[in-house]
Amino acid sequence: MSCRTDVSHFNCRIENRMAFVSLTRPERKNPLTFDSYAELRDWFRELHYCDDIDVVVFGANGGNFSSGGDVHDIIGPLTKMTMKELLQFTRMTGDLVIAMINCGKPVIAAVDGICVGAGAIIAMASDLRIATPQAKTAFLFSRVGLAGCDMGACALLPRIIGQGRAAELFYTGRSMSADEGERWGFYNRVVASDKLDAEAQALAQAIADGPNFAHMMTKTMLKQEWSMSIEQAIEAEAQTQALCMQTADFERAYQAFVQKEKPVFEGN
Repeated sequence: MSCRTDVSHFNCRIENRMAFVSLTRPERKNPLTFDSYAELRDWFRELHYCDDIDVVVFGANGGNFSSGGDVHDIIGPLTKMTMKELLQFTRMTGDLVIAMINCGKPVIAAVDGICVGAGAIIAMASDLRIATPQAKTAFLFSRVGLAGCDMGACALLPRIIGQGRAAELFYTGRSMSADEGERWGFYNRVVASDKLDAEAQALAQAIADGPNFAHMMTKTMLKQEWSMSIEQAIEAEAQTQALCMQTADFERAYQAFVQKEKPVFEGN
């Protein structure tokens, strides 16, 4: 199955087994809408079955990552919805995070400028994050009268930066600077603005050149081991490695080592 690029509510292109996506409307700092939430959720769900994509770069557009839910297209209508309608919406947004986690492909967030609200959640739900010094990341739900526990934030963010730091960001809604984000482990690295795209693509290419069945299993275990005991995790990893040892990529790596060559992985 090939990855869809005929999307309407976000940008998507494919190059060398890498998918590059970003949100639209840079003049409004790339807000999310009901339609873009749903289309991104569906796209990431389908990605699990796509055999022409090995890695995703979720990038900035026009100097910003995302301003979160659109005030006019989402926030306003939410104030007029019934409880049933509101729960349908909040479940849909959470399903986007679930789809990203379950897509089977490493996701890299390349963050520039504003990255707040649901935009910060998308960055958080990615596997790796690169930022520019201009990146301003905020989980600002408390500033609009909402709890910080949005789209899995209270489960995911403490695992990345620690409970106390996550609690501070949730309670205050303040921005986390790129420097803080790097020191706290949210960002893997901070790079100059004019190098962001190249750095993200280079990292994506390095991952795409690797053993992609094994990468899929790594992503699967990173998710599943959250709720396992250490004994369960060790047994699950034993089974995972046994599966990976049956792949041709494992044999290719061995033969390359014997011949003193760099292995060329094919993802099977």
